[in-house]
Amino acid sequence: MPKSKPSKIKYDCAKCPGFCCSYPRIEVSEDDLERLAAHLQRDVDEVRRQHTRLYDKTERILRRQKDTIYGQICGFFDTDKRRCTVYEGRPDVCRQYPNKNKCGYFEFIRFERKQQEDKDYLPTVRA
Repeated sequence: MPKSKPSKIKYDCAKCPGFCCSYPRIEVSEDDLERLAAHLQRDVDEVRRQHTRLYDKTERILRRQKDTIYGQICGFFDTDKRRCTVYEGRPDVCRQYPNKNKCGYFEFIRFERKQQEDKDYLPTVRA
């Protein structure tokens, strides 16, 4: 049976204000911590202490920071440029998102921008 072609990606993260980075829990593994530490050229324990915390005593997650659009967002996210500052060293969960060739949020924001006739419209801006 012939292999099927991978589906074409139908989203563009560069046109999104970082929705997936606003998730309350972005889990990191030991491998993720090692990758982040290497990327940041810092010690793994230092990265663990400064950039993560334990959730529910068992899950290590990235720390968050205030954000004008989502309220809170990943601590590694540049809130002015709306980009990941550790993209090459990002955790596996970030590498895998959205696990499909489509991103529902990207489709939503693209639809809203078309309706508003504004290529930069952000329907999730907080007042």
